[in-house]
Amino acid sequence: MSATATVASAHDHGHEESKFWIYVQIALLLAVITGVEIVGVFIPFPKWIIVAGLVALSVVKFMFVIFYFMHLRWDKPFCTILFFIGLILAGGTMWALLHLFGAEASRPVVLNDAPAALVQPA
Repeated sequence: MSATATVASAHDHGHEESKFWIYVQIALLLAVITGVEIVGVFIPFPKWIIVAGLVALSVVKFMFVIFYFMHLRWDKPFCTILFFIGLILAGGTMWALLHLFGAEASRPVVLNDAPAALVQPA
């Protein structure tokens, strides 16, 4: 019986070691992606290409972090669905706030047909 326990514990240790190296490789990949994001900001491309690239790289980093470091890969699918519902709600809230308080909303209202007393302060 002890021989079986020894083989099982050796097998578990090898599995833990392989998981460790997967985490190290993912951390290195995330560091490289972060470096690409930092360098990408200074490249003279149109703004929309830079923003689209940064968003895409951020999504890739987000997926790696939640699936490996937050262990959603091995969790129940229901937990993953709940997580993504919260992500969609947060993204929708951010999008709405950006449009609500964006540059168009911050411009002063110009009254063209108003009386002069309302347009110019006394």
